[in-house]
Order: sequence, then C-alpha cells, then structure tokens
Amino acid sequence: MDLKKIHSVYLLGIGGIGMSALARYFKGQGMKVSGYDKTPTILTSKLENEGMEIHYDDNINKIPSGLDLVIYTPAIPKYLHEFVFLLNSGVTVKKRSETLGILTRDKRTIAVGGTHGKTTISTLIAHLLQQSGAGCTAFFGGISKNYHSNLLTSDKSDWMVVEADEYDKSFLQLQPELAVITATDADHLDIYGNLDNMKAAYQQFAGNIKTDGTLLLKKGVDLNVNNLKGRSVLQYSLNDKADFYAGNIRNHDIGYIFDFITPDLTIKDLELRLPGMINVENAVAALTMATLAGLKEAELKAALPLFKGIERRFDIQFRSQDVIYIDDYAHHPEEIKGIVASVKNMFPVKKITGIFQPHLYSRTRDLANEFAQSLELLDEIILLPIYPARERPIEGVNSEMILSKILHKKTTVCTREEVINVISHKDFDILMTLGAGDIDQLVNPIRDHFIKTRS
Repeated sequence: MDLKKIHSVYLLGIGGIGMSALARYFKGQGMKVSGYDKTPTILTSKLENEGMEIHYDDNINKIPSGLDLVIYTPAIPKYLHEFVFLLNSGVTVKKRSETLGILTRDKRTIAVGGTHGKTTISTLIAHLLQQSGAGCTAFFGGISKNYHSNLLTSDKSDWMVVEADEYDKSFLQLQPELAVITATDADHLDIYGNLDNMKAAYQQFAGNIKTDGTLLLKKGVDLNVNNLKGRSVLQYSLNDKADFYAGNIRNHDIGYIFDFITPDLTIKDLELRLPGMINVENAVAALTMATLAGLKEAELKAALPLFKGIERRFDIQFRSQDVIYIDDYAHHPEEIKGIVASVKNMFPVKKITGIFQPHLYSRTRDLANEFAQSLELLDEIILLPIYPARERPIEGVNSEMILSKILHKKTTVCTREEVINVISHKDFDILMTLGAGDIDQLVNPIRDHFIKTRS
C-alpha cells in the first residue's frame, strides 16, 4: 500500500477508539477522511469538528465517491450493507489490523500485548518517549489525558508505539522490535475456541518479534520462549524479584513513590501520580520498554510524574467528603478483580457499589462464573443489560446469567435509563462504573447527579 497514492480514506466503524486514531492519523497526513458508525458519540463529534464527514445510518448512497482506501474494524457486523457493497466495489479494503501492520512495517515498533494493561502501558511508553525528546508516533486504545487524544505523532522519530490487540488475531500483523505481554487470561473465546488456541496465538506473536529484538514478559505468564532464537526475553513484575521490578513502594498523595530496579542499576524515588497498585506494575513495564529504547535515568524521573493517565482507567470523576465516583473500562473478570482490589487497597473501610455492563454475549457466556467471582468483591452490585457490540443475541445469555451465580451480595438489574434513580436510593461510600460498552455515556450524568446532590 503506497500511502503517497492515497487521497481519500473511508472508515467503517470510525468511532471506535482504535479506528478513530487511524482516522486522525490519515487526516494529519493531509488525506480526506470520512466514515460510518452506528451511533454518534462525543468522540465522533470531535472527529467531525476536526473536518471528517461521518454518517450514522447504514446507507450505501452516503458512501463518498473517489475512495482510495476503505478500512474496517472486525467489530462491525459482516452483514452491514455498506461493508458488503464496498467489498465488491473494487476499492482497496483493509482491516484495521492490516493497516496498522503496514504503517508499522518500516518503523521501530514497540507493541504492547496481553489481556490487561495494554492501553495504560502503551500510552505511558509514548509519554516517556515524547517527554524525553526522542518522540514517537503512537496509536492509543484510550484518550490520553496529557495529549487529549488517542493519537500522538512525530515527524522526526522512527519509534512507533501500538497496542497488540489479540482480538481476531490482529496482533499477528505486527513485527515489533520490542514487545510486552502482560497476561494471557482466557478471553475472546468466540475467536479462539479455547485457552490453548489463544496462547498459541501469543506464541506466534512472540515469534514475530524481529531478530535481535526483545520480549518483556510479566513474571508468571505461561509462555514457551525456548524457540525465540536471536531475541532477548526479560521479565518484569510489581515487586517480586525479576529483571525489572519496583521496590520500596510508598503511598504519596494520590499515587506512589518507588524505586525502579533493573539488572544494571536502581533508579530511586520515581514518582507516579496515579492511584492503584496496578498502575505501579504498569509503570514498571513502561519504564522497562523506555529503558530498552535508550532513555536515561534523568529522563524517566522527569517524565513519569507528568503522566496524567487515560480517560476511563481508574478515572476519579467526583470526590466529596462522603462519596467518591470512579469510572473504569474493566470488562474482563481479571480486570474487574484488579481495579476493585486497587480501590479496596486505597479505601479499605469504605462500602463499594459497582455498576457493571457486560460486554458481548459470547464473553458473558464463556466467563459467567469468573464474572460472578470478581463482582463478589464489591459490597453491592448493579448489573446493566449486555452490550452486544458486534454480536447478535445468544439464547439464554443475559445479565441474569451472572446474577444467578453471585452469592450473598445485594444485587440489582436495571437499564441505563434507570441508573440515576437506582443509585439515588442506594447507600455507598464509593460508586464505580465498569465496562467497555456504552456505559461511558452514563459518566457525565452520574457525575452531574453527584455535583447536584453531594457537593
């Protein structure tokens, strides 16, 4: 694909977080960018304000003429009229992952893979590179609070930072120089069928690392690295001894101060201004990759405290004397377990109520027991209907499937429209919204409710 010959790009599912980053990238390259999505959101409104034409009905008559490239996300249904039409139109049609693979091919790519932590780690790596002056182009899986975008660009740097998404085996399009794998917990079993097949894909991803490149594994991740000849394999952890880990961790304001311990030196008193021990672990991974990319101690110490995090990642939306409201993207049982544990660590005696929106019928079906176990860590649980995303309903699979497995906890099932009324009659110290669907559209109304009633 010769980018110099591309003048007009059309994206199916342009409002997705990964797709919108690509849209912004091509727009920044001076191309005409347009697209379709199912519903308007804050993000699509921003894209329109940046000069992109977007429509929200599946209508082939609204597809612009003169297209050079069509990019689609596998999250769109394959029966979408526009998708079927464009596949047969003669225009070049690429998956998002294929496009990302092409863009990264001639770059020094840092890829962050794993079931959890990809967005925080990749965004922090990019931030460290940017603040050091090394620079990078980066595609984020969330909106960076530092850069108010899911895209960071640099004309002078060969570094490119991306998330290595395991869904639809997308990460197999990448050939990174440096790669992280944070976890290989069961997920996307609608694609892989079972955990063994998913782990085999991670093995293949690790094997795609360039010769003389490096794989960074979280300590304890079960992956066979014996066949990675010519690549270095290193381990990181939160505070267990590994090649890279944190020591002397102390609470400080809303974050932490810790020492970063490496095979060659210990960098003392690094400051991270984010809550949650999970973010210390994420910081260790990011600091490791930045170190492997050549950043020095002084650059790391100066840049880390400036990192503000990502929207919808342990995102404290409201705080008063009697209520704290936290929003988080957690949509996998292990992610829910991690975020709730982090909140309990910070606020050990407070009563926590969580509003959870399951994401995908297949994930709910495959991991219902695990979801119930993770949600039981909360003091009270409010469940919303399943967000279907790309899927059609599966008979017998609904939020009540999780509810039936939750024991000895107060539980409520309600619609999004009923949430404000429901929480008005609940007793809690901390409220959390959890999920990857359209639960994010509740964040502003809930925050406004607290401003009105609790300020």
